[in-house]
Amino acid sequence: MTQSAKLRWGVLGAAGIARGSVIPGLLRSQLNEVKALASRDRDKARRTADEFGIEAAYGSYEELLSDDSIEAVYIPLPNHLHREWTIRALEAGKHVLCEKPLALTAAEAEEMALAAQKAGRQLAEAFMYRHHPRYAMIREVIASGEIGDLRSLHGAFTFNSSGSSGNVRFVKEWGGGGLYDVGCYPISVARMLIGAEPEAVTARALFSPEHGGVDMMASGLLEFPGGLGVTFDCGMWGAFRNKLEVLGTDGILEVPSAFMAGLEGETGFYVTTGSGRRYVDVPQVDHFSLEADDFARTVLHGEPQRFPPQDAVAGMRVLEACLRSAEQRVRIELPSCGAGSAEAAAAGTLESKGVE
Repeated sequence: MTQSAKLRWGVLGAAGIARGSVIPGLLRSQLNEVKALASRDRDKARRTADEFGIEAAYGSYEELLSDDSIEAVYIPLPNHLHREWTIRALEAGKHVLCEKPLALTAAEAEEMALAAQKAGRQLAEAFMYRHHPRYAMIREVIASGEIGDLRSLHGAFTFNSSGSSGNVRFVKEWGGGGLYDVGCYPISVARMLIGAEPEAVTARALFSPEHGGVDMMASGLLEFPGGLGVTFDCGMWGAFRNKLEVLGTDGILEVPSAFMAGLEGETGFYVTTGSGRRYVDVPQVDHFSLEADDFARTVLHGEPQRFPPQDAVAGMRVLEACLRSAEQRVRIELPSCGAGSAEAAAAGTLESKGVE
């Protein structure tokens, strides 16, 4: 496979996230170009490809993977298909950017990470928000000591899609539910900002018979080392919220639009201390483009991945435990391991204890 100055992409599927955000982000990026799109409906593939000026349209995912000109694929398929098509793409010699959550379990994520290692290809989980420059700025504020020692974090990501029909997020067997869809964001940001893995989790959820029995709303507590607690709530049956609060001994950091910040709307954050409240302005940029360029720099120029696959394995370990806690109404103690420990993540040895 000849490598070009830009990374040549194919897209497996014409999902809304691909059409609305990721393909436009790839097209606006500096180091990427979209050369092919595949759908199981060839006509749909052609219409979507024409919409974005993409050259090749395929009527099956297999056809795209057999195209030797494609170097990387983006996978926006339903959650239960992530493992299969990620591994098939890696075995076909493609680098893979896969939508979050990377898999349905930590064991699946570990299998995918090992497949990438075996194939000598890059694999990344598509959490676009982490590539926005404001999170580097947020980490700088925390590290500076301006808000003091961390005492707690709270993240919220909710929206109301309860009235929609035919929603893949309402199919339990396909990895539906609020925790998989949006709960993964506050869990991810807590692990990133704290730089450690939780020791235990407790979650409660509204499992709705009207929506395939999936968790339509959930809330949880993540217990990090040193007595640091992270709370979150998420789901698909509440008013829209998308925010993060970081509490320190001397101040509070608030991110009003924590996980969705595009070319329009608020991208900055607030810092409140004894000296007053200040707004930290952040440039409006396309974090999907930045995610793609970070991925391309790893593939094309050998730069280290900012968030390697083992981070996704560790994140899946926490997410899986939260879902299990909600289903069984128990507190889950996680195996002791360092941040991103693949061995513990893959082992899946979660210990359950009843909540008093």
